[in-house]
Amino acid sequence: MKVAIVHDWLVGYAGGERVLEQIIACYPSADLFTVVDFVPPEQRGFLGGRPVTTSFVQRLPLARRHYRSYLGLMPLAIEQFDLGAYDAVISSSHAVAKGVITGPDQPHISYVHSPMRYAWDQQHQYLRQSRTDRGLKGAYVRWLLSRLRQWDARTANGVDVFIANSHYIARRIRKAYRREAEVIPPPVDTELFRPGGLRGEAFLVASRQVPYKRIDLIAAAFARMPELRLVISGAGPEHARIRAASGGAPNISFLDPCAPAEMATRMQAARGFVFAGEEDFGIVLAEAQACGTPVIAFDRGGAREIVAGLKAAAPTGVLFGEQSVEGVTAGVRDFIAAEQRISAAACRAAAERFSIVRFRNDFTAAVERAIREIRD
Repeated sequence: MKVAIVHDWLVGYAGGERVLEQIIACYPSADLFTVVDFVPPEQRGFLGGRPVTTSFVQRLPLARRHYRSYLGLMPLAIEQFDLGAYDAVISSSHAVAKGVITGPDQPHISYVHSPMRYAWDQQHQYLRQSRTDRGLKGAYVRWLLSRLRQWDARTANGVDVFIANSHYIARRIRKAYRREAEVIPPPVDTELFRPGGLRGEAFLVASRQVPYKRIDLIAAAFARMPELRLVISGAGPEHARIRAASGGAPNISFLDPCAPAEMATRMQAARGFVFAGEEDFGIVLAEAQACGTPVIAFDRGGAREIVAGLKAAAPTGVLFGEQSVEGVTAGVRDFIAAEQRISAAACRAAAERFSIVRFRNDFTAAVERAIREIRD
């Protein structure tokens, strides 16, 4: 069977690319298509040396650094891929990949990390955080998101089977597209991320430093708790803002991004892993749990499907209810009060639900089932 895999864009190795890596492993002879490919050489291992077909956006001025500025052209770009020679198409989509054009005899299975969050229910939050909610630029962005929302809804009709990465995203797919989705959580490398070493006293944050992750709230909260240590690992456009929120507090330290093996070591040594964003799933939360590390997370999105809160018989962390400095502070205090109830074994057992083997088995079974149903 000749398979095409379509991914939104390739610029690094983050959560979506970890899923893509395992989809490629399921279909090693598949061809890969994406809007742009700017993955640096040292991070390309997950592609297995395969060639990547890109769109015209790849060749536009300043695309390497400002590819997101061409978002308005990406629907056109994704529709230009000629996939007529393929028996089946698999899209890995959080933006435009699911809009690829397929024929009536070509099964299209779309693994959705999220409907375009900035075009749907998180539009107003995105506008505020990107500071584009006012003025002429704000008016243009609102118009563009409206057009993207219409295109996104229309192209849902071209997908034969939706697979969501969480029940939370399945509900968003139902709301945006009026379609049902099977749920297959993303894969977690439970062989690499596993308990080991001595647990330290510092709490850990590890994430891309972008607005919706709300790392600034965590930094501000720990600045108010000088008796507790916090390590913030990562980089991104919010770095200066996060440092400002920390107020230079001596109990907060910053580390650069690192390779997965080093991240596993950092997670193993953490007293707890703290997360304040609203994630579609949150692979990093499951990775921390796989290391036996408790998680303190905002009680929205995929965190609810990963972390068993303090009301559970075998809790694996704390879910706090308010996305604010006070909410983070309360979550950390609740964790400290109940720390002895949370075992590394319970955290590990919770994460083993998301193993790579489980993902590959469930994903290939879902694809094969969809192809049979469509062709019969």
